[in-house]
Amino acid sequence: MASANLRAELDCSICLNIYTDPVNLRCGHNFCQLCIDRVLDTQEGSGGYSCPECREKFPDRPALQWNITLRNIVENFLSAQPDHEESGVFCTHCVDYPVPAVRSCLLCEVSLCNKHLRVHKKSPEHVLCDPTLSMESRKCSVHKKILEYYCTEDDTCICVTCSLAGEHRGHQVEMLGEASKKKKETLRNVLQNLLTKREEMEERVQSLQEHRRKVEEKSARDTERVTALFRDLRRRLEDLEKRVLREISGRAERVSISIRDLEIKKEELSRKICHIEELCNMTDPLTVLQESDTGDLCDTEDGDNEDRERHEELLHDGGGLDVDGISHTLHTFSDIIREVNVDFYIQGAADILLDVNTAHNKLQLSDDRKTVSRSDRYQNRPETPERFYLYVQVLSSRSFSSGRYYWEVDVGGSGGWGVGMCYPSIDRRGWQSGIGWSKKSWGLYRNGNQYEVIHDSKEILFSTNLSSNRVRIYLDYEAGRISFYDLCDPIRHLHTFTTTFTEPLYALLGVEKGHIKIHKWIQGKTIQRLMTSQGGRKGLVEYATNRIKQWVGL
Repeated sequence: MASANLRAELDCSICLNIYTDPVNLRCGHNFCQLCIDRVLDTQEGSGGYSCPECREKFPDRPALQWNITLRNIVENFLSAQPDHEESGVFCTHCVDYPVPAVRSCLLCEVSLCNKHLRVHKKSPEHVLCDPTLSMESRKCSVHKKILEYYCTEDDTCICVTCSLAGEHRGHQVEMLGEASKKKKETLRNVLQNLLTKREEMEERVQSLQEHRRKVEEKSARDTERVTALFRDLRRRLEDLEKRVLREISGRAERVSISIRDLEIKKEELSRKICHIEELCNMTDPLTVLQESDTGDLCDTEDGDNEDRERHEELLHDGGGLDVDGISHTLHTFSDIIREVNVDFYIQGAADILLDVNTAHNKLQLSDDRKTVSRSDRYQNRPETPERFYLYVQVLSSRSFSSGRYYWEVDVGGSGGWGVGMCYPSIDRRGWQSGIGWSKKSWGLYRNGNQYEVIHDSKEILFSTNLSSNRVRIYLDYEAGRISFYDLCDPIRHLHTFTTTFTEPLYALLGVEKGHIKIHKWIQGKTIQRLMTSQGGRKGLVEYATNRIKQWVGL
């Protein structure tokens, strides 16, 4: 019982094993040196240190003091409690009560305590080893002799008969002790490499923990900013909704007020009519001429013009708002929000070049392959399956099969043009090779003063012209979206095609007159540009609300 109590007092509270190189803190608690060092390492950078046992705080990393007395107690305890006691191997000759064995004899196949080991034969054939219950595993399964050698060619332990007359005859063999020594050396090298790798991993873990802390701090700031943005947006939209609803109900109320005013004026007119009819029916001329309010009765034009104008205004008022216009603006704003709420950075730009092997022979490409011009001179390029022959078009040299991108085109120098995206399997010779004239391409056109988007031969005309000389094509491949924007200030969304893409996509340009220039691809989201171009967070919200106010007429 005393031994068990002492054993409990010798356990480290961190690893729950018996102390190894015990040290203590200023508070008096003891730990294994390696255990407490690891705990203090994890507390580094947290603003202070504390004892794992009593939680006493230390402003600086505490110095560790060797507990020599405790170390001596541990060593004495371990020497009095050998490992074989826990192995479950007992002396074969102690039959009255179990006595832990200290050695086993492979020749006699017995286990011995200290008492019986002293009287055991010490001749060389009696091979002693650590206490074991599986002595057969230490003998040759063929010759039943003790395993004394190691065959380096077959990597196995053998007996003397195996090495002299058995299947390992003539092989390179070593004594077990020598072979074990070499293997231990190899294992030590492996151990050193593993320890080095573990230290590297611990450093990586620490660096990632530090990085996680920074990411969490940044995420908290970003979350606060985004939450404030959408809270402000919701408040403004709710206020705007109330104003729009008041405007809707107010229109009906104005009509009711006008009806009430007209009813009052109609009653007044009826009263005048009755009075005038009475005067007209009188036979006494003196009474007719002495009527005092005749002038007032005859004044029937007062306010007539104003009433007629108000009447016409109310009749031509449809009694409602341009809900389609409001819906379009809200959906446009929704497109902007979809671009805002994913990433907070632009990943970078990359040049996009035009593929001369696909260019129509009436197109001339600049040396940097970014500008394409309509030429009256035939270029006499070789015929290839990739080249366009009917429409004056050219593809980009790069394709896109994943991710989110946008690219821009200067269209100010061209009278007629088309820009868009297409599959590589688009026809190159027939009428379906034109931008948007099949299910394999999506495009934006200018034809004279008319602008339109087109896909699968279905055209959507714009009621207004573009306000700038540059257009943007935005691609979200996974979402199946191709969007077109007019890069005015603020940016104006023109149209979005939605589908499921089945092939990679290429940029597609066509020129009827003049030239157009393609700009770099930008990968990732564009919150910084949108936020900057519209005056920051406040401008982004005011942009949507002002657009809706224009539709409402507020």
